[in-house]
Amino acid sequence: MRWWATFAILVLLLLPADTAAARPTGPGPTGPALPGPAGPTAPDPGAPAGGYRWPLAGVPAVTRPFQPPPRPWLPGHRGVDLAGSPGVLVLAAGSGVVAFAGSVAGVGVVSIDHPGGLRTTYEPVTPLVAAGAPVVAGQPIGVLLPGHEGCPVAACLHWGLRRGGDYLDPLTLLGLARMRLYPVNVASSPGRAAASRSYSSARL
Repeated sequence: MRWWATFAILVLLLLPADTAAARPTGPGPTGPALPGPAGPTAPDPGAPAGGYRWPLAGVPAVTRPFQPPPRPWLPGHRGVDLAGSPGVLVLAAGSGVVAFAGSVAGVGVVSIDHPGGLRTTYEPVTPLVAAGAPVVAGQPIGVLLPGHEGCPVAACLHWGLRRGGDYLDPLTLLGLARMRLYPVNVASSPGRAAASRSYSSARL
């Protein structure tokens, strides 16, 4: 064996074990930087929690909470109102099948059937989906419109949840028992004391 081959083998044997595995993370002389170890990434605030997510991007402020009436025929607020902006996308809170997409009493509404007999509703919206279409959590289903009664900002999404004939707090889908209200005097807004819209149609 030539002397230089023997010398090369000895050099390799004497190198520390981790030297061969070390990889530069800075720019190399002949190519782009090699990736280093992955660091922690910030969680997506709108990502599904238990399969469900916020129906607007990020974490929207709650302008009016769920306020069930003491009796089904009495005034109440059968859902939550979320602060938004006109024209933003409304997203499916969970996977399911569109049960209704259209206008009710002049208001655009989308409702989605989910596993376990749950149904979520979204209004006022311009629907982007049709009845019978399957959807996944986070999929755009409508465009938010202004004009929701009692909304203290430019536009509010009314997000509802029910199982059968029972209206539930949609925030329970996200594991949230209580939410801090939007810092405005909602009580002084027009229509605050009016009874909330309650749909009796089986479609919604």
